[in-house]
Amino acid sequence: MTTQLLGKLNKALVDRSVREGFALLDRSRRDLGSLTAGSPHAVAYLLCIAQWVDLGYRDFAYLDELFSRFADVPRASMLLADYVRLRLVEALRAFVAEDVEQAISIFGFVLQVEAGIVEAHLAVVAHYWKGRAHRRQGQYELALHHIGEAKRLAQEMNAPKLVAVTKIHESWLLFQRGQRRDAFRLLDEAEAELKSTGHALSLGNIESARGRFVRRSGEYTTAIAHFERAVEIYAGHVPEHPNLARALVNAAYVKRLIAFDLRHRSRSGRAKGPDHARYLEVCQEALELLRRAEDIYSRQHHQAGTGSVLVNAGHLHLDSGDLDRAEDEAKKAFLLGEEKQDHILMARARILQSAIQNERAEEQLGESTDTAMHAHLARNFAEEAIVLAKLTQNSRLLAGAYVARASAAANEFFQDWETAKHFAALAGEKLGKDDLDHLSKQLSLLKTRILRATGIDEMLRAWSEGIVGDKTFQQVTEEFAELVIPKVWAREGRKIARVAEQLSISPKKVRRILNNLDMLRTP
Repeated sequence: MTTQLLGKLNKALVDRSVREGFALLDRSRRDLGSLTAGSPHAVAYLLCIAQWVDLGYRDFAYLDELFSRFADVPRASMLLADYVRLRLVEALRAFVAEDVEQAISIFGFVLQVEAGIVEAHLAVVAHYWKGRAHRRQGQYELALHHIGEAKRLAQEMNAPKLVAVTKIHESWLLFQRGQRRDAFRLLDEAEAELKSTGHALSLGNIESARGRFVRRSGEYTTAIAHFERAVEIYAGHVPEHPNLARALVNAAYVKRLIAFDLRHRSRSGRAKGPDHARYLEVCQEALELLRRAEDIYSRQHHQAGTGSVLVNAGHLHLDSGDLDRAEDEAKKAFLLGEEKQDHILMARARILQSAIQNERAEEQLGESTDTAMHAHLARNFAEEAIVLAKLTQNSRLLAGAYVARASAAANEFFQDWETAKHFAALAGEKLGKDDLDHLSKQLSLLKTRILRATGIDEMLRAWSEGIVGDKTFQQVTEEFAELVIPKVWAREGRKIARVAEQLSISPKKVRRILNNLDMLRTP
C-alpha cells in the first residue's frame, strides 16, 4: 500500500493503460483486499479503485464492500482532500445505483472545491462523471458543458488518452444536436488514440455509438454489424458489464425495425411467404438478444436497462399482435422508471402504452364503450408522454410522443384531423434531414393518412391563399413533394429515373420521398 503503487495506478488511469492497470491490481489483490480506513493513503486508494471498477475491473459489489469499511469514519476529522475523494466515490456509487439526482448534487459540491486541493486529474473525473449523469437524465446541454470542461482540463494536462475518452461522449451529444459529421469525426479520433490501450469499454462504446448513428439514417444492416462488433469487444473483456447488455438491446432494437419492415412487405409484397417466415425468425432473434441483456441487467440490479428491455420486448409483442403481453411489459417498464424518476424510460413506456391502446381502439374490440375507453387511454398516455419528454432534451423522444398523440387523434374513434395535423407537424420539426429510420417512416405514413382523410384540395387551396400556418417554406416544399412525386412515379411506370428527369430533381430525393411514404416495397 505504498505511494509508489498508488502513483502507478493513477498514471495508468490517466494514460488509459488498462492492461497494465488491471495487472497491477491483480498483483496487489491481497494488499488491496486488506484496505481499511486506517491504511496509509486509504481514501486515495479507494477512489483509485473506484475509477478502475468504472473501467471494468471486477464489479461494483467489490467497490461496495471496500467502501463499507469507511462507513464509521467521522467526516469532520478527515483532511479536506480525503473528504473530497470520499465524496467522489459516494457520487459514483449513487450514479451506479441510479440515484442520478444525488450523484449530480455531490459532483456539483466537489467541483466547487478550490483547485489544487486534490490531484488535477480528479477534476477531469468529476466533470466527466457529472456529464454522464446529466446525459442519463436527458439534460444534454449540461452534459455537453461538463464533458467539454473535462476535455479542456485533460488537454491542459497533456493527457491525450483522457481527451479521447471525453470525445466519445461529446460525439454522442453532438449527434443529438444534428452534427452528424462532427460526431463521426470525434469517434474516429478517439478510436485512433485508444486502439492501443486495450480499453475494451471505450472501444466497445465507439462501435456502439456508430451503430446508433447509422441506425438513425435507416442503415440497419450496417448498424447491426457495429452492434455485433461492440458485443464481441465487451464480451471478450467485461462479460457482465451493463454496456454489453446495452449493445444487445440496441441490436435487438434494430432487428425489431427490420422485422417491422418485413411485416409490411409480407402483407403486400409478392414474396409474402418468405418475408413472413423471415419476420418470425428476426423477431425470435431480437427476443433472444433481449433475454441475454435482461440476464445481465438483472445480475447488476440495473433498473433503467431492465426497463429498456421491457419497452423493446413490448413493441415486439405489439407488432406481432400480442397486445396483452405488450401491455404487461409496458406497465412494468413505467413502474421501474417511476421508481427512479427516469423521465426518458417513463415517456418511452407511455408511448408504447398509447400505441397499444390505439391498436385496441382501431381493432374495435368489444363493445363501443370499450372502443371509447381505449381511444381515450391512447390519447391520455400520449399526452403524458409529451409532458415527460419535455422534462428532457431528447428531441427524438419528444417527436415520438408527438407521433403517438397524432396517431391517437387520427384513430377511428376521434378522427380529429386538425389535432392530428398539429402534432404531426410538431413531430416533423423535431426530426432532421438525416432521420430516415422507422420514426420518420411512421410519421410519413401518418401524414399520408391525414392527407387522404382531409383531402388534397383543401391543402392546395390553403396554400394558394398563402395560408401555411406555422410551416416553413422547406416544410411546405416537402409536403408538396410527397403529393406530386408518387403521382408522377405511378404515371411514369414506377421508374425513378424518369421521375427525376421529368421533375428535374435528383433520383436520390425521389427515392427518399417514396421510401418515406413506404412505397418502395421490394419483394
